Amino acid sequence: MTRILFVCHGNICRSVAAQYIFQDMINRRQIADRFLVDSAATSTEEIGNPVYPPMEHALRQRGVPIGSHLARRLRKSDYPEYDLFIGMDEENAYYMRRIFGEDPEHKVHFLMEYADQPDRRIEDPWYTREFDLCVSEITEGCTGLLDHLAGRMPDQPRT
Repeated sequence: MTRILFVCHGNICRSVAAQYIFQDMINRRQIADRFLVDSAATSTEEIGNPVYPPMEHALRQRGVPIGSHLARRLRKSDYPEYDLFIGMDEENAYYMRRIFGEDPEHKVHFLMEYADQPDRRIEDPWYTREFDLCVSEITEGCTGLLDHLAGRMPDQPRT
């Protein structure tokens, strides 16, 4: 099982959107049993808050199912529990490494690395107000991530 934690600043926009988009993708491919997917924040500002309403609206417009979410903060104890920590920008990566005390197993990555755009970052829609664009970018990154991971998995049993 591959365990993925999507991470952003507050865990109410980008990281939770990536969690729900990726979960929807693996559900549709009927491979959800091969993954554990969650999200977290690097800050404490939004802890306990649900998905930010404009982000929820953008996700629902695309048919992405929304679960019950309450923002949580990334913990040092998350490091051994997950295989990948997927951030959206440099600030996310910086604070992940600070919380973890570096990244000795090289688990911290940017989402757009998996869309063959390693230098591209996903801006925070809290500030840009570009929620639809953000969902498009996250979808592109999650598609690349899933393709990358699925390429490393054994074939599914045929039914």
